Amino acid sequence: MKMRNTLFALLLLAATVAQAQVTSRNAMAPDDEKSLFERVSKIEKKNDWFNLYMNMHGAFNAKFNQDGRNGLSQGAFEMKQLRIEAKGNVNSWLSYRWRQRLNRSNDGEGMVDNLPNSIDLAYIGVQLNKHFSLYAGKQCAAYGGFEFDANPIEIYQYSEIINNMSNFMTGVTLTYDITPSQQLQFQILDSRNGSQEATYGPGLEESRLPLVYSLNWNANMFSNVWQTRWSASLMEETHGKYMYYVALGNQFNFSKNCNMYIDLMSSLEQVDRKGIMTNILGKQGGHNRFNAMYNSVVAKINYRLSPKWNLFAKGMFDTAGEFKAAEGYGKGNYRTSIGYVAGVEYYPMDTNLHFFLTYVGQNNLYTERAKVAGSKDNCTQRVALGFIYQLPIF
Repeated sequence: MKMRNTLFALLLLAATVAQAQVTSRNAMAPDDEKSLFERVSKIEKKNDWFNLYMNMHGAFNAKFNQDGRNGLSQGAFEMKQLRIEAKGNVNSWLSYRWRQRLNRSNDGEGMVDNLPNSIDLAYIGVQLNKHFSLYAGKQCAAYGGFEFDANPIEIYQYSEIINNMSNFMTGVTLTYDITPSQQLQFQILDSRNGSQEATYGPGLEESRLPLVYSLNWNANMFSNVWQTRWSASLMEETHGKYMYYVALGNQFNFSKNCNMYIDLMSSLEQVDRKGIMTNILGKQGGHNRFNAMYNSVVAKINYRLSPKWNLFAKGMFDTAGEFKAAEGYGKGNYRTSIGYVAGVEYYPMDTNLHFFLTYVGQNNLYTERAKVAGSKDNCTQRVALGFIYQLPIF
């Protein structure tokens, strides 16, 4: 009952405030797809004030070589993503967007922004004039890259660098449309959702301004042949300790049936935010490696065989290491992760509903100095059969 009342209150709130971040690739359902309300009531919706969606990604997953077990580790039905979303335009200059995960805890105690982690987005957008727009509230970090910017229900497996990032935080974004095809974003967000100790562990001096600053360039060039999502970010993690993050996302549209994106990402962390190097070399009790270095290359290609069938393949190459020698460990790479995804998607209707069959694999390869610290090479696989649908409810 408490959960139902909370959702009802949030829906009322979403209907009275506003936002729709035009720079995001988390697109709505196709404009020509009628909502469930329109189909049931036979009444055509004639405004864009309130749009309600259910984002779903469910599948039967057969997992192999997990948790140290060889062969089939588990086969089970899973709802990987289940998010309710409301967005719309109140008038010509005010918009809103709210999205919440229904399969994550709603406990907001101890959160810096007083919002639970189940809420991805809760912001308003104000178009200041022809070129400038302002977005305020909880929103997606402007980190750049096409994989990071996609709707989460569309991702079968994230790269290691993104899979260990904090994506949704509270703050403000100012966008400047240089031309109809080029845009700059400047963003300031909280650098964490919870307390510093919950994020990094004990024993570190707390920052007075735990913020992350991002500059993002989005462009569409050469008649939509080349698109960019480039960004540079600076985050104060703890007092006097920073993270430096760069992402260069590039998408190439070769034809109406074939496109490809390549994301290049690099993160230098004076406190190991992602925790991978801490797991390899650190001590128990927190993120206590202080010179972590992560690099990633992600490439995905789509080929639309027909309006109903799409083939895709994706490769991920991630490295984890340290950029400075410390505590008896030298600088350099300690782990290389090679991920690969391949699959087929079937679109039975003129909507975004699609069924999929995918194969996902990942090889984690450790250097000799990482193996001395106790790490072992491993390889995991997963086969999934399921569906993805951004269902328009209203």
